[in-house]
Amino acid sequence: MHSYDADLIIVGGGLVGAALAARLAHTPLSVLLLEGRAPHFDFEPGSWDARVYAISRASRRLLTEIGAWQRMNPARLQSVSTMRIFGDDARARLEFAAPEAGVDELAVILENRELQRALWQTATDCPNVSVLAPAMPTALAVDAETATVTLADGRVLKSRLVIGADGAQSWVRAQIGSEVAAHPYGQWGVVANFECDKPHLGVAHQWFFDDGVLAWLPLAGGRMSMVWSCDEARRAELLALGPAELAECVAQAGGRRLGDLRQIGATAAFPLQLNRVARTVAARVALIGDAAHTVHPLAGQGVNLGFGDVAELARVLSAELPARCGDYLVLRRYERARREPVALMQTVCDGLQKLFNNTNPLLKTLRNAGLGLTDQQAWLKHRLIRHAMDA
Repeated sequence: MHSYDADLIIVGGGLVGAALAARLAHTPLSVLLLEGRAPHFDFEPGSWDARVYAISRASRRLLTEIGAWQRMNPARLQSVSTMRIFGDDARARLEFAAPEAGVDELAVILENRELQRALWQTATDCPNVSVLAPAMPTALAVDAETATVTLADGRVLKSRLVIGADGAQSWVRAQIGSEVAAHPYGQWGVVANFECDKPHLGVAHQWFFDDGVLAWLPLAGGRMSMVWSCDEARRAELLALGPAELAECVAQAGGRRLGDLRQIGATAAFPLQLNRVARTVAARVALIGDAAHTVHPLAGQGVNLGFGDVAELARVLSAELPARCGDYLVLRRYERARREPVALMQTVCDGLQKLFNNTNPLLKTLRNAGLGLTDQQAWLKHRLIRHAMDA
């Protein structure tokens, strides 16, 4: 008879790891959540996180089911009613509007830290979830019935299943030897927030340039979040600008559609890379979120893919007895169910990145024409909107 510290150990208490812990709240499974450092949520009320997410309808449904959505401050949530996309030809544009799909909104824009706070509080309030933070795993051993995690402080934890929710540089993934086909884009995502002179009316904007993609995402309170996917030279240029200079540069790049801008908070940048992971499960181990896949942020679907992993893995585990939660054949059902939606999103985002970040004049003509033609096909736009909302 084996003795377990928990049925399931989740390594990583970020958005996806905390969401899985919360999603398993009303199951017979006992959950132990490990996080490298305990998060702090004592932020200045007037400050805004530079990293934001566009939450799809499917992700919102999951967050509501686990009780995290109800914990978020409504004053910091912004619905997106319309998405306007522009090519590098002034005549090339594509618009998606919520009424075209018979819905009130396309997505909701919210800050990383607001979502993290709600998920962390939800997970830690669950009676079957225990938390160890700080906790740093240093070794993972698996046998026929047990997964054993050794921590840096010498503690040894035993479970039936270990979940790697520890990000793109996943330690858990390395322990099971799952190969990663990594494709660095040679681009950076530069992010910053601004106050706007003109109301954004819940409209998101995106411009495809020869050297990158610029997105303006509406924030609550007449604010806007910028995500500029660009090369190293442009990254260095943007990070070197002072707040007033950056605001002017961003305003000009977007045709001053929101008037003058004033930067709030700091500018940040992170490298962009596509990761295709060979195996997302092994005996008594499964990967979710960025540990299992990454995508280019131009479609804003990275975190939504992670929440899709959470929903599917929780569904599979909930249908089995706790004693079988780490069985390879059970975990394979999760892996198979997620393979197609993840591959499709990676292929679409990678293809768009290659298509638009290309100076070939023929491709430039075709991509701009494609935007215009798509804009004229109501049925196609309806299907694209529905697919994005349910991702």
